[in-house]
Amino acid sequence: MNRRQQDLMGESRSIELDERSKELRKLVMRGFSHSGKGHVGSALSLLEILRVLYDDILSYRSDEPDWKERDRLIVSPGWASIGLYAILADKGFFPKEKLDSFLDTHSMLGGCLDVLVPGVEATTGSCGHGLSIGIGMAISAKLKKKNQRVFVVIGDGEHGEGSIWEGAICASRHKLDNLCIIVDYNKIQCSGRTCELTDLDPLDEKWKSFKMKVQEVNGHKIGQLKKVFNEVPFTKNHPSVVICHTVKSKGIKFAENTADWHWKGNITKQVSADMIKSIECI
Repeated sequence: MNRRQQDLMGESRSIELDERSKELRKLVMRGFSHSGKGHVGSALSLLEILRVLYDDILSYRSDEPDWKERDRLIVSPGWASIGLYAILADKGFFPKEKLDSFLDTHSMLGGCLDVLVPGVEATTGSCGHGLSIGIGMAISAKLKKKNQRVFVVIGDGEHGEGSIWEGAICASRHKLDNLCIIVDYNKIQCSGRTCELTDLDPLDEKWKSFKMKVQEVNGHKIGQLKKVFNEVPFTKNHPSVVICHTVKSKGIKFAENTADWHWKGNITKQVSADMIKSIECI
C-alpha cells in the first residue's frame, strides 16, 4: 500500500460525519431495530457513496422510478440492502415507515436487494453478479445512443469472483466510458480481512491493467466523492473506476473495522439503543 492509500485509509477512519450522514444512519437503524439482524458493516460503509450519488450525481425521478431516461445504479453487494433502502426512502421512492418492516416475512424490503422495491435496478446479492448486469445496461445505452450513465458499486470481497475480472475485460473491450465502477474498499469481508483472505493490493494497478482509468478517494468525505463523480468519465472510451477507502460499520464506534459486524444477529433493543447513541455522539 502506497503513502497516498495509507493516508486515505487513515482519513476514512478519523473523519467525523455530518448531520445528514447521521440522519441517514438513523434511517438505517429503523430497519435494524425492527429486524434485530442484518448486514450492518456494508450498509454503513457505503452510505456516503450512495448519498452523494443520489444527492448530486444521478438523474432520476423518485415519483417515476421507471423513467426511461434515468441513470442506472447497481449495488452489487445486495446484502447491504438497508443502506440503499434508507436512501430511497429519504428520496421519496417509498414512505420511510416502510423501513420499519425490514425483513418481515411479507415485506418488500428483504435482506438482499430486489427489483420489486421502487428504485432498485437489479436483484443482487450473489457475489460478483452486479458488475455484469451493469455492463449489459451500459452496452444497451451505447447501442441506443443514449446519454445514460451506469454506476456499479462492488464490494472488495467480491473481487474474489472471476465474474468481476471477466466483466472488466468486457467493459474495456466495448470502451464503456458510460460505466463507472465504484469499489467499497472497507478491507473486510464476511470471513475476515481481505488482505488475509484474498489480498487485493495493489488494487489500483489491477484495475489499470484492464485499461480502466482509476481514482482513489476517502469514501466518507463528501467533497472528495462529489468531485470525483463529477469528473466521470475520466477518459473517453475507457471505463472509470473509483476506489473508495471506507470503514466497515462507519459511525458506530464499537462496531467499526471488524468482521464481527459484517452480519449481526440478535441486535437487542439495548444494542440498538447503543448503536443510535454512538451515531449521535460522532
